[in-house]
Amino acid sequence: MKQFFKFLFASMLGFFLTFLLFVFIFIGIIASIGKKDPVEVAPQSLLHLKLNTPIVDRSSDNPLDGFDFFTFASMKPVGLNELTRNIRKAKEDENVSGIFLDLSMTQTGWSTIREVRELLLDFKESGKFIVAYGDVMTQGAYYLATVADEIYINPEGGVDFRGLNAEVMFLKNMLEKIGIEPQLIRHGKFKSAGEPLFLEKLSPENREQLQDYISSIWNTALKDIGDQRQLSINQLSDIANTFETRSPEGALQAGMIDGIVYRDEVMDIFREKLEIEKDKKVNLVQLARYNNAPLPKSMIPTRTRDKIAVVYGTGNIIMGEGGEGNMGGDRIAEALRKARMDTTVKAIVFRVNSGGGSALASEIMLREAMLAAEEKPFIVSMGDVAASGGYYVACYADKIIANPNTLTGSIGVFGMIPNMQEFFNDKLGITFDNVKTNTLADLGSVSRPLNRVEREIIQSEIERVYETFIHHVAEGRNLPVARVDSIAQGRIWSGVDAKRVGLIDDFGGINYAIEQAAEMAEIENYRIVEYPEQKDLMTMLREGFGGMEARFLRSRLGESYSVYEKMQQATENTGILMRIPYDVSID
Repeated sequence: MKQFFKFLFASMLGFFLTFLLFVFIFIGIIASIGKKDPVEVAPQSLLHLKLNTPIVDRSSDNPLDGFDFFTFASMKPVGLNELTRNIRKAKEDENVSGIFLDLSMTQTGWSTIREVRELLLDFKESGKFIVAYGDVMTQGAYYLATVADEIYINPEGGVDFRGLNAEVMFLKNMLEKIGIEPQLIRHGKFKSAGEPLFLEKLSPENREQLQDYISSIWNTALKDIGDQRQLSINQLSDIANTFETRSPEGALQAGMIDGIVYRDEVMDIFREKLEIEKDKKVNLVQLARYNNAPLPKSMIPTRTRDKIAVVYGTGNIIMGEGGEGNMGGDRIAEALRKARMDTTVKAIVFRVNSGGGSALASEIMLREAMLAAEEKPFIVSMGDVAASGGYYVACYADKIIANPNTLTGSIGVFGMIPNMQEFFNDKLGITFDNVKTNTLADLGSVSRPLNRVEREIIQSEIERVYETFIHHVAEGRNLPVARVDSIAQGRIWSGVDAKRVGLIDDFGGINYAIEQAAEMAEIENYRIVEYPEQKDLMTMLREGFGGMEARFLRSRLGESYSVYEKMQQATENTGILMRIPYDVSID
């Protein structure tokens, strides 16, 4: 017995000491992540942009965001706001001689990539250089790299440049085999939400809109690339058709890159440009470190009381508060309300990056957007996607600004109730029975098919919400209702086509939107304030621990995590939905 307790207490002590060690290590990691000591940048430094994590609209103050507890590695997303600030800072920093674009993979949308390209083009106006290097480059990475003065590739690498492809997975046959009938009710011939559940291939309307969308993005990319590489669109199309860039030699011969070198040889190229000795180390300043470098005088916020509020709305639209990764209707409405009621805020920029979601949550946010637009200049800046509910909340803005690659529109409505009777009865042996007080008390049950009356009721609600949607757009955009209906029908548009049909006003990123807001408010000196306000450190830490399950799944599932995430989002929304028909990932 003594031996048993001896081992028991020894095990408990070992567990306790291990736990203490973990706590101390964790505190040290958090302290190092959150440490913000001022950084002095040495002369002839290079800003090192290694953009191998997702680029989001706003950087998070949460030190656990992107932190993997299993590898103790931080893959924190880069905020477009901090990227903007640091590239502008580097442009005026006399100690920064250039930028090293270290690219292989990019995990962001084509619209965001183009915004970053525009920032880097502005940086080059300073006369400083940009050099891009990658072991291999995806199409998105290469698109970004073409802003550089010189592009280099590893001798065993290559450039993925072969055109864009959008592929849709269809689940109809699988659902039939397991006995689930998707009962989809929608308005809009292009509102292809749910098509993967009841079709085996793209409908003609869906094929048309997808083809138009990816063609528009590809044409924009070819023009941008051609302008920088002095190649015609026809030349670039031929290169893509033959996939010449699959080898470094082919990419070099085609004029797509400037050299084939190893990483250490890139450092030699930098030494030549900086005119320093071969044995001297090239001073590379990481983005996270440069974030703490002092601002140049021209970027130091003025003491003026005048402000421009930037309200960030990102992710799936849901009811309630939501969080950083989605647009909770109450949370975003409260942010818009605060910006509207603050007398020192002279204009509002609403940054929308959402494919939609709950129709009711969209209406809650739209009401606050309408009130804000009545009182002060109100500009919408669209990110990678601002469609369906994401367009709904934007339509009353004084001006809507998007990128040519922004996915927008999708003005349509749908609802779906699965009939799982066969699945439960025949596959699982589960049966259901019920009693009710009124005829429609069990409307929405998944244990049986909808009857004719129930379908008519849901369809009438879909039609009502659709009519509300197109009337809002017609009033907000000053267009005839019939005209809006003709360009609606659930169709998605690229930014280029959205401008042509009158859904947006101008091209540009969030910085251009802020400039437009200042011009409309007739102010020159102003400060930027961001909403919703980010939570305090302890709250974020608690939420960080609460998100360990998601972090574990993300680290283990990799790219497949997005499938789990979309299934989870589907359960967040209730009622009638305004959402784009799919999540578009263009390769």
